[in-house]
Amino acid sequence: MKFVTVAIDGRETLGVIAPHGIVLVETINRVFGTRWSTELFQLLQDGEWETFRNWFHQTAASSIVELEAQAEEALKLAPLYRHPRKIWGVGFNYAADEEALAAADRSEEPVGFMKPDTSLIGYGESIVIPPQSGRVIAEAELAIVIGRVCRDVEESDVASYIAGYATVLDIGADDIHGRNPRFLTRSKSFDTFFSFGPELLTPDEVVDVSKLVVSTVLNGERVSAKQVALMRYRPEWIVSFHSKCMTLVPGDILMTGTPGAAVVRPGDQVECRIDGFRPLRNPVRGGSELPAMQGE
Repeated sequence: MKFVTVAIDGRETLGVIAPHGIVLVETINRVFGTRWSTELFQLLQDGEWETFRNWFHQTAASSIVELEAQAEEALKLAPLYRHPRKIWGVGFNYAADEEALAAADRSEEPVGFMKPDTSLIGYGESIVIPPQSGRVIAEAELAIVIGRVCRDVEESDVASYIAGYATVLDIGADDIHGRNPRFLTRSKSFDTFFSFGPELLTPDEVVDVSKLVVSTVLNGERVSAKQVALMRYRPEWIVSFHSKCMTLVPGDILMTGTPGAAVVRPGDQVECRIDGFRPLRNPVRGGSELPAMQGE
């Protein structure tokens, strides 16, 4: 299944991607007399995610094309949700090539950092260059969304804990980080420095995660691209590793690293493109005046 969150009349609501457009969960509730949450984060938090997916496959999937759908071009895409409890990143995860990957020392622990939910924006919202930084970079990444409480999980068991995958853009003030490695988290925590969505693909939609190609695209030109198979730490390993130092809860987001960064300036448009996903696009602007945060 593929899900998007869209903005309608000042609210953000969950939809299912269907052959004829986007079918809102509120439409599904009306037709079938159900009371599923119309927010993805709430479905995850309430422990209804798997139940909803199973119900949908058994009851609604066969008749989805008969339900009223919204034309995609008529809707504004929003982030999948705005207030995850944790956003965790992994750095320097891609090897240059297969030879470098074979030589990589996997006994080393990965570079890690966290981002606040106040940094979160969605498709089409502006990345704002803060006045404190003279060099800002954007990194396209594949993200893992956690589907159920996950603690001390072995890599072989991770699959059942993943709700799905999403595109993200991790933004950082590269000059601040460059002054001192200890400033990594601060450099990545400015408002608008994390773009999330617009689409969640459930694991059954991704035949082989390792074959996905992740690309950072700037103003329509691909800056860097690598296959997930070149990750030093694969997605399942990343979930297992983090579950052994903190309890992961539904809706937590784990970024898996970038194939390469693009330096962004006001007037640019940056994208995360991943095979099979809708591209995630954000314009870049300057100035110290930030847009109002959703949910305040």
